[in-house]
This record gives sequence, C-alpha cells and structure tokens, in this order.
Amino acid sequence: QEPNLKGMVLDLRNDPGGLLDAAVAISAAFLPENVTVVTTNGQLADSKATYKAAPDYYQRRGGGDPLRRLPATLKSIPLVVLVNEGSASASEIVAGALQDHKRATIMGSQTFGKGSVQTVRPLGPDTGIKLTTARYYTPSGKSIQAKGIVPDVMIDESEEGNIFAALRMREADLDKHLGSGQGEEKKDEAREKAREEARKRMEDEAKKPAAERKIPEFGSDKDFQLVQALNQLKGRAV
Repeated sequence: QEPNLKGMVLDLRNDPGGLLDAAVAISAAFLPENVTVVTTNGQLADSKATYKAAPDYYQRRGGGDPLRRLPATLKSIPLVVLVNEGSASASEIVAGALQDHKRATIMGSQTFGKGSVQTVRPLGPDTGIKLTTARYYTPSGKSIQAKGIVPDVMIDESEEGNIFAALRMREADLDKHLGSGQGEEKKDEAREKAREEARKRMEDEAKKPAAERKIPEFGSDKDFQLVQALNQLKGRAV
C-alpha cells in the first residue's frame, strides 16, 4: 500500500515451499492475468495439468479472490527475487514463473530442485500411500526436478564468497533421486570440491569464539545478497 514504492525484493531464500495454490496466487500477484504459471506432466492423463494466473487456479472454495485488493502497481513495479539452495518446491514454482515471463530478475544461487508431484492414493478407510506421479515444469517447459532454478544473476552469500553454501544439500545430491526427465545428469565435481572446502572452513570457524565466527546474515543491513538486490533495483553495480 506504499504509494511511493519504486521496487520490491521478494526473498525466497531458505523457503522450502508450501501449497501449490499459494504458489500460483503469489505468482499471479505480479503476472498478467491468465498467463501460465506452472504445468505438471506424468504418465497418466490426470497428472497432466496447466495452472494459470487466474482466480480459478488459486481461489479457495467458497472464498473470494484474495488478490482483488492488491494495488495494480504490483503488476509492473521493478522486482528482484532472491533464491538459494534452500529455496524448494513452491518457491521454485514462483521463481520459475517470474523468470520465464521476464517479470523479475532472479538473483542468488541455484535452487534445491524439488520439482516432483506427490499424490496420495487411498488403500482403505484410514490408510493410504503417497506416490510420485508427475514433474513440475516452468512456463517455458523447463523441468524443475533435480535442476532447480538458475538465477539470472549469481551472487555469493557473503562478501567473502560462498562460505558455507556448498554444505546445503540439493535434490541432485540425494542418492536415487528422481531425474529431471530432460537429459542425462552429470556429477558436479566443482560442487563436490567446494563442499569439502566448506566443511574445513566450518570446522575452523567452530574453533573460534562465537563473536568471531563468520555467519551469513539474512535480512539485516549486513545481508550481502539483499544489499546486491537493492543495488540491482537502484541501477547500481552488482
């Protein structure tokens, strides 16, 4: 509701996700009406679906449009989305939609890559089984599964670089994970090396007094990535 708002940072770092309709709604707040937000595709016909930036795809039964009171400026205001390895599932859907429609600049590091759809099949009155039935795809058709969203602008987590980022697991790091369905995956040797270096740094930091330990800041004026996002909005060098 700020009348003088000139830009916005949507911080999705370390956001593990949530409900699909909520992801569609957040995307719809910034996108033109009726554009595609995300699609699903699997082996069965009922696993194939398209979700668009329209009330029919996010409005809860019996309720009104929760976006109807939002200012129209949200559709055009300069927008930066911050993501990192902890951004997963629903947050990746939002970032992917805003990126594909060129509505926002995505900044940070490659996201987790949780792009699979789970469906609960009942087995009895009080039992069921959860099955992976489909994958999520961005509006341009890119699979989110095991790939994640690659930012438009890659930014280290601190001025000293990516001190501990490599320690964060991604979907592709998990044994027997579901592939993207779009080509063969290759092991990231550079990431493995960075993870080993990060482990050594963490051990060294743990030996220091608490006041001297270098811990990445989130949301403060010392948050390096947030500062760079604001620089992007202000047209300054990043």
